[in-house]
Amino acid sequence: MVPCLVEHFLELGGTDSLTNESGEQSKESLKICSVKAGGMMSMAIDNLGALWMWGNCPQQSSDNEGGFSLGSTFTPIPVWDFHGHTVVKVACGSEHVVALVSAGEKYEGEDLVCYTWGNNNHGQLGLGDRENRPRPQVVETFNKDSPRAVYEIACGAFHTALLTHKKRPNNTLESMCWTFGLGDNGQLGLGTTESALIPKPVKELPQYVYLTSIDCGLFHTSVVSSAGDVWSWGMEKGLGLCPDASFSGIDAGDAVRPLLISCSGLHQPKFQDPIQVACGAAHTIVVAHDGYRLWSWGRGRSGVLGNGRAVDCYAPTAILWPPLADDFKQEELKTGHEEDKITEKKSKDVSETDKKLSLAMEEMKLLQSKLSAMEKYASILHSSIFGKPFDERDIPASLHNSVNFDIAREWENMLESADRGRLIRLEMFYRNLIAGVKDKLMKKRIQEIVQECLASSTNGK
Repeated sequence: MVPCLVEHFLELGGTDSLTNESGEQSKESLKICSVKAGGMMSMAIDNLGALWMWGNCPQQSSDNEGGFSLGSTFTPIPVWDFHGHTVVKVACGSEHVVALVSAGEKYEGEDLVCYTWGNNNHGQLGLGDRENRPRPQVVETFNKDSPRAVYEIACGAFHTALLTHKKRPNNTLESMCWTFGLGDNGQLGLGTTESALIPKPVKELPQYVYLTSIDCGLFHTSVVSSAGDVWSWGMEKGLGLCPDASFSGIDAGDAVRPLLISCSGLHQPKFQDPIQVACGAAHTIVVAHDGYRLWSWGRGRSGVLGNGRAVDCYAPTAILWPPLADDFKQEELKTGHEEDKITEKKSKDVSETDKKLSLAMEEMKLLQSKLSAMEKYASILHSSIFGKPFDERDIPASLHNSVNFDIAREWENMLESADRGRLIRLEMFYRNLIAGVKDKLMKKRIQEIVQECLASSTNGK
């Protein structure tokens, strides 16, 4: 154990936490409770409430007293500014850090103080200026005397978001979202693209809702409420902020205000029993149904959305969970004595069950592949006819829960309900389709005639 680590334990936990029964130092006394990574730095909080950091971290410049620089640290080092206090949560952006630290020695509920440090070129430290800070400094809006308690924090590339509630709440459970820093893409949700040097409330979120989770992508922000509502704002493309979007005309541009994200179109707007929202660089994931279901939307490069495709999704799609992988098996952990009691019959049953499960997974893979191809075909056809991407709301309501249906009758019903502009587009598509078929038939016939002439000419010679 390195000397500074031993000293850290002696000062914070005393000798009892460091020694075992033989009086030797215990190497297992210190453990990590949570970790965060962002930009090119990593942070960790240990079981004694101390904060450690490594990577490209903010630090005081050695050649300029009081200056700021980013220095490479190849092993975890403690943040000594919080010595004697308990660090509860931490988040980091590209070059800045936010931490919630107890006002006293121990964390006692709502006594957290918000600290920030690092690069402040865009006001992402919330200190009212753009000066960089090499060491942690209190965000005065959320000091120990603030009437609001911060309970969640998140960092984007150059902006910060956090959640608060009143320290002495009344019977109404409510919370508030605050943002500050870079606002070029509307990632602050304040209705403008201006940056903010101090924390400002996102006033267009509904009142009297309790926000349970918040996270930031590079240039967007997402929150989820205990009731299952999800709001996102910020960078437009790839984030699903315009579900019916071709990203032209009125649909173009970033979302500068919170937009409600529907779970499944108009039929189920809320995410049932939500747990957490998480943001990647340009995509968002929501964990719902008490952890049994995952939803994703945004930029789909490299298959990051987990829905079996590498295309962008402008509205939430379900992630296949558990994954249909050949090597994915759910096995019970048994002790040596329990394993000895497994009979040959049970082994055979397990083997047969595995075979059936494997066959079922193969069938599911095939169905998923067919469904993906059908979705692509339907989207191409729909775009060709109606001039816009396919949307679930375009499906007649009678087909949503129907197994057997008369497609001719449904087509007739759709024509009856269509407006004049839609019927004109259908007629134009039909005429162009017929003209194309006739043109192809003519070309085919000409090719046949040429071949026949060539054949007869060769035979004549």
